[in-house]
Formats: sequence, structure tokens, C-alpha cells
Amino acid sequence: MANQEAQPVTAIEIDPQENDADSALDERLTAYTTSLSSSVFDYPVEHGRTYHSFRAGSYQLPNDEREMGRLDLTHYMTFRALGDKLFLAPVDNDKVHRVLDIGTGTGIWAIDVAETFPAAEIIGNDLSPIQPQWYPVDPLPPPSTTPTNNTPRVPPNVKFEIDDVESPWAHPAPFDYIFCRYMVACIASWPRLIQSIHDNLRPGGWAEFQDYNFQFYSTDGTLSPTSPAYTWATKLLSLADRIGRTASPGPHLEAWVHAAGFQNVTVKKLPIPVGPWPKDPVLKEVGTCNLIQMLNGLEAFSMRLLCDADGWSEEQVHAFLTEVRKDLKRPGVHAQYDMYVVCGQRAE
Repeated sequence: MANQEAQPVTAIEIDPQENDADSALDERLTAYTTSLSSSVFDYPVEHGRTYHSFRAGSYQLPNDEREMGRLDLTHYMTFRALGDKLFLAPVDNDKVHRVLDIGTGTGIWAIDVAETFPAAEIIGNDLSPIQPQWYPVDPLPPPSTTPTNNTPRVPPNVKFEIDDVESPWAHPAPFDYIFCRYMVACIASWPRLIQSIHDNLRPGGWAEFQDYNFQFYSTDGTLSPTSPAYTWATKLLSLADRIGRTASPGPHLEAWVHAAGFQNVTVKKLPIPVGPWPKDPVLKEVGTCNLIQMLNGLEAFSMRLLCDADGWSEEQVHAFLTEVRKDLKRPGVHAQYDMYVVCGQRAE
């Protein structure tokens, strides 16, 4: 398979009917999220949010219930953006026996993909024990009843581990497929991580990376470089680079994957709208999910970077984010950013 360059992004068609006022949009977004819920342990509190304690400081986002709900919604958003697919790597399902999900978060991808690989051992690792097996839940209901959001079912071939993937790896056997998604502002050395992934694959095994370039833009000029939303995104990207944990690994993934020795590298670049403004129904849903997770995640994205890395007060951050929220919901603004999906195969 020849190397494939990232395809240019086609402009998203705008829905002329999308012109909601803030109040109407808020009602729509609230209705969209009524089914989200999750549970969590007690953790150290900073800026009013809880954070993991294992290897403290290596991950910039919280791990509390609000963040878990946001991560699950982001998972669904990505699934829809990829055409209702959990992954794009051309793996042979029948030959996949060991799968690793790096930075599994709530474990939702590992749990969902278990049906695709029923005979495989699927391991999800993370710095925080927020996956279903770690936090208390009600006993599983009898088969005749309907499970609730508080009774997650973990498939028997899935297990979760607490681990730091930037430490030396010590897995007992190589993997057939390694999945790495949404690790923005998490990794100190991407080349080292990708090399570890390559070296822990069996010959012929596949790795897949799904990550972002979080620089906001618009293709029609409706997002001004002086707007609060653009200023916020640019500021956070700069601060993440300052502390050595890039928030935009997406554009660099292809080069890093090649440098690690992967073959048959493919790249797919997708525009991710912010808001329900696209005319295409799938992109409209993706944009709606994205706006919800953005609004819910503004504090999570901002507090540690703005307060700890740039010296802002919490009051200054809250005042700034109020303007960012208004800007993100402003009718007629067609903001978006890019997601990259990069797959590579270890040589046979």
C-alpha cells in the first residue's frame, strides 16, 4: 500500500436555517445531553475540579464526573465523524488477538470495540482509575431487566490498567493493534511514545492515531482572529507548547509515524465543525456534539494552563470564558478545526 497524503479539506456547506439565538440554542443543547451521566472517585481538587494523582501534572485535564461525560460525548462525536466507525486501520479482525487502547479515559472505546474483536484480549490503560471496573456501581440487573447508566457492562475480554505510557513498557507479549486517540496536551515526547508503540507491535501489526489540530478557523471569514474564541484557542495552544505538551499533535503525526519505522502509512484529515451550522445532517450532529463538549469543557481546558502556566486568577479565567461561550454560540460564526487519523503498520 502506497503512502497517502492528507487530502485537502472540502468546505462544509452551511445550513441557512441555522440562526438560533443563544436561548434557543441553549435549550437544544440541554435537550441533547439529558442522558449523559457517569461516576467517579474522590481526587485532589484544583480550581474547583478533581484531577488524577498518579504521575500528577502529566495530564492537564480533570477526571471528574463532568469530564467523564464530556469524554463519552467526544467519543460519540468522533464515531459519527468517521462514518460510524470506531477505527480506520485495515486490520484483519480474525488475526487480532491482543489490542491496546492507550489513554482509554472512561474505557468507552475499549468496551465498544470488544464486539468487533470478540476473541481478542483488549487492554485499556490510563492514569486515572475512572473506568467501570474501578468505581462502585449497582449490581448488574437480571437479564430480563434493562441496564441503567449506572450499571456499565464490561465485556469479559476487556480489562483496564493504571499505567503511564511514557514510562518503559513491560507488556508480556506484543500487540496486534494499538489505538491512540485524543492525547492532546498529554504527551511530553510524541516520538518516544510512537516508537514504544511500534516496538510493542507484532510484525505486521497496526497502530492508529486519532488526534487534532485545535487551531480554530473558518473557511468563510466569519471567525475573526480578534474574536474571543479564536483568541482562547490560540492562547491555549501557545501555553501547551510552552509546557512541552502540544495541544495540536495532529499535523505532526504522519512524520512521527514514518520516523518510528512504520510502513503503509495512511492519513485522513477531517474538518470538525463547532456548532450545528453545517447543512449535512451528519456534520450537523457532529457540530452539535462538538459545541456541547466545548462549552462543557472550557474550564477543564483552561484552568491549569491559564492559572498555573500563565498566572491568571480564577476570576479572570471565568470572565474570559464567559466571552468565549458567547462567541462560540454566536449565530453566523462557522468555526471548525481539523482531526487527523494516521494509521501505520509494523514491517512483517
